[in-house]
This record gives sequence, C-alpha cells and structure tokens, in this order.
Amino acid sequence: MKKNKTLSVSSALIYALGIFGVQIFIGYVNSFQTEFYNKMYSSFDSNIFYASAIIIFAAKLISCVFDPLIGAMIDKSSLKGGKMRPWVLRSALPLAVLTTLIFIYIPFDKFGSKVFLYLYITVTTVLWNMAMSFADIPSQGMLSLLSPDADERNIAASFSNIAKTMALALPGAFVTVVMMLLGMIKGNYDDKEYYFITALVFFVLGTSLIIFMYKKNTEAVESSKSAKTVSIKEMLSEMKSNKMIFIVFLINMLGFARSMGLIVCVQANGALIGKINLFGMVMDTTADATWLPGVFGGVSGFIGICVVPLINKKLGEKKTYIGFSVAAFIFNTAITVFYWLLPQSSALRYGNAALYMIMFFQFVIGFLTAANTYIPLVMTADIVEYRLYNTGERKEGVNYAILSLSIKLSNAMCVAAGLLIVAASGYTQVVYETGSIPAKMQNIIMFSYIGFVGVSALISAVPMLFYKIDAETKLKMRRGNNY
Repeated sequence: MKKNKTLSVSSALIYALGIFGVQIFIGYVNSFQTEFYNKMYSSFDSNIFYASAIIIFAAKLISCVFDPLIGAMIDKSSLKGGKMRPWVLRSALPLAVLTTLIFIYIPFDKFGSKVFLYLYITVTTVLWNMAMSFADIPSQGMLSLLSPDADERNIAASFSNIAKTMALALPGAFVTVVMMLLGMIKGNYDDKEYYFITALVFFVLGTSLIIFMYKKNTEAVESSKSAKTVSIKEMLSEMKSNKMIFIVFLINMLGFARSMGLIVCVQANGALIGKINLFGMVMDTTADATWLPGVFGGVSGFIGICVVPLINKKLGEKKTYIGFSVAAFIFNTAITVFYWLLPQSSALRYGNAALYMIMFFQFVIGFLTAANTYIPLVMTADIVEYRLYNTGERKEGVNYAILSLSIKLSNAMCVAAGLLIVAASGYTQVVYETGSIPAKMQNIIMFSYIGFVGVSALISAVPMLFYKIDAETKLKMRRGNNY
C-alpha cells in the first residue's frame, strides 16, 4: 500500500532555508566575534583576547541554565500557529538586532574607562545567547512535528544539515567579499565597515528566511502541553530515565574538540598560513585567503551531509556515527604525525604550501565530521517518538532543549579552549599583521587544530555503543504510536 506523504520535498527545503536563516547569525558570531574585538579594541586593552574569551564562555554557560526553562516554556505554550513555529518567528528580530549590535564599533577609549567596554560586551553577548536559544530550540524542535514519518523527517534533517553547514561556512567567505568590494569601490576599506556591513546583510537575509519558513511550513503532528514546568532537576531526571537522549547529550559533550580546530584556524590563521595574497588580486594593500580552509570545509561538509543520510539509511545511526568517528580519528592521527615529522624549514609549514595543506585537511575532516552534526538531530527526532512509545508523552521542547544544551555547552568548551590555547601560544593581532610566527607557536596551534579533532571524534563515539533505536525499534514505535 502506498503511503500518504505528509511532508513534501518543497516543504522540507523551506524548513532548511529557515534553519539557514537562524544558523547564519550563529555562524557569523561564533566565527568573528572575538576577532572583531581583538582588531577593534586591542590597542585600548591588550588583554581583550583573554577577556572576551572568558565573557563568551560565561555567557554561554548562563544561557545553558535557561535552555531547559525555554524548552519547558515552549512545551507549555499554546500559541496560534503551533508549538514551535510562533517562537521561531518571535526570535528572528531580536537575534538579528543583537548580532548587528555585536559588530558595531564604539570608541570606548574616548570614555577613558575599560568598564564600559566590558559592560557592553557582556550585556550584548549574554542577550545574544539568550536570543539564540529562543531561535535554535524551536527551529530544531520543529523537525519532529513536520511529519510523523521517520523517513520524511530524515529528508528534512538532511536538507537542514546541508543548510546549517553552508550557513556556518559562508560568513568567512562573505566577509572577504565585502572587503574586496569596499577596496574596489573606495580604494581602501576600514575594519569597522566590513564587519558591520556583513552584519546588516545577514540581518536582512536571516530574518527574511525565518519569516518565509514560518509562513510556508506547518506542524503536521499534534503535540500535547506539558503538565508542569520542567526544572533543571527534572531535565536531569529526563536524561536519567530516557537513556537515549542522555547518549545524545554525551556524544556532543565529548566531541567538543571537533569544532575547536576550526576556532583555532579562524582566530590564528596568521600563525598557521600567514598573510596570503588572494589569487594575485590586491585590495588596499594586501588581501588574504585565510578564509579558504573554512570554505573548503563547508563544501566538503555539504558533500558529507548529502552522503551521510544515504549511508545512515543502510547502516543506521549507530554504525554510521561510529564509522565516521573512527575514520576521522585515523585521518587526524596520520596528519598529526606527518606534520610533527616535518622539519621547521619545510615549505609545507608556510605560505601557499601551508594554505593548500590546511585546505586539504579541512576538506577531508569537513566530510568525516558531517555525521557528527546530522546524526544527533535525527536521533533526537526519533527519541521524541521513542519517549512517546514508552511513556505515552511527547516532550519536544525538553528533548530539543537537551540537544541544544549539549550543543551549547560543547560550543562553550570549544570556544573557550580554542581561544585560550591561541592566546597562551603567544598569538596576538600584531603577530598576525607582521607574519612573524615563532616555531613553538605554530606547533601548539597546529597540534590543537589537527590532533584534538580526531581524539575528540573517537571518544564521542563510545556512548553510541549503547544506542538501542534501530530499524526494528522504529517500526515498533510507528505501530505503537499509530502512524
């Protein structure tokens, strides 16, 4: 008997565009916030790199406390348009405004006090992380409500992860494009300008896509309201009673260093590959191509997200996740040993040769870590149904809050560890501009960039050995839930 389609391909694509709209803000802030502060305010306070890293880490921890409360609020909500959709719409404007405020240059040195600088950074960063939670939790949670069918949800998850990968890779390339255009139009450019212009472009693009998703998508699965407010204690109890969502939490937490390498690459690209002329084109004085590794990682991530669902359909989440994690570990170990054995005088450590090497690494690892972003999202959608099957209750808000919490804690650890390693290596904006890179600094940064990624991927695969939701279980869930 032919199954009725609940979710069309066009609706899945529209959902993915909305995810892109949310993630473009997240990608821009996570990639360039500290770099912006370092460029704008390092002459005013030489400790801005350390200070901003600590503030960002603290802000993410604060928002983590509120994630379960936000999830519970969503679970209890009864708004026109569904459970998740209205919250995504309401979060769009605050997220866009706060992203723009982060990248506005304010001459705090004229106030004569560093208190104003750090007060502004703290307030905007905390509020941005709160707004991000209000956007991220319901936008991810919508996945489980788009269709009762696991295959259809997997299609939507595939599209959304492609969109997420592109959104996280795009900001680096776009900033460089804005720099080039300003250089061509004005003959020069100011750092203050291209960061702000990029923020404005993403303001229009991101909010437009979120609104488009809201208008064109519907929630096909009816979800019940939670009976009571869920506290952090009750959220922990949820993970204790629902071992499957606890596994999702663990694999994201243990895999925090998967993304740390990219943070290191973005923040210390001068130490890795120096100032590289962009294909011979000159804008103002010297252009650089340090954004290229991120783009290559985004392209390979796109390929990976297209391939992973096909492999997952054949092997299931457990085997797919473990297989990709082991492959990432083997590749990273080989590259780390290769680099470690290179003489300091080797051309592969500097200039164009180093750039090509890092582009190759980023391409391969971008593909191999695609499963790390795709699989947890698919798992969570299944776990919502698994919980319904076992308890008779659906709790999308809390379960997706746990997913969001694990991602956010992982990102917090990733950003803090990455930035502190870069700062401890001796990297500064002056080092980046001069291109004078001590060998010790380069070794520390490169090892963090490469070595930690593979180790983290392998460790994160261990909890998946205990994951129980296979194809047979999904069939039982579908029958038991009357789908």
